[in-house]
Amino acid sequence: MDCIFCKIIKNEIPSVKVYEDSESLAFMDIQPMSKGHVLLISKSHHQWMTDTPDEIIREIFVTAKNIMNKIKTGLSCDYVQLSIVGKEVPHFHIHLIPRFMNDGLATWTPLTYSSKDEIEGYAEKIRQ
Repeated sequence: MDCIFCKIIKNEIPSVKVYEDSESLAFMDIQPMSKGHVLLISKSHHQWMTDTPDEIIREIFVTAKNIMNKIKTGLSCDYVQLSIVGKEVPHFHIHLIPRFMNDGLATWTPLTYSSKDEIEGYAEKIRQ
């Protein structure tokens, strides 16, 4: 397997760790959205969040909350944005991004539905 995150877990690639336990590892993102941006990963390889066992999801989100509190306190930021994008590295991971009100960082560009029927159509596909 050529997963960069698995190599970081095995210490084959260096990282600046901020937290580690038996199930997860948190380290500094080397291409941060803001200074203090942390990546939290499961130590077991799962490409997508939907592939990850529920018990790991539960544990990693409790860990995320704890690290978010440490980021908020340690960096005196207004809040910590949690983001799961998932495609840049094929290993389930969570971005924990320190944010300040009016920091100018982009979140995403929203789209619009062309009609109520269109939005209802998408909702129906999801409900099925």
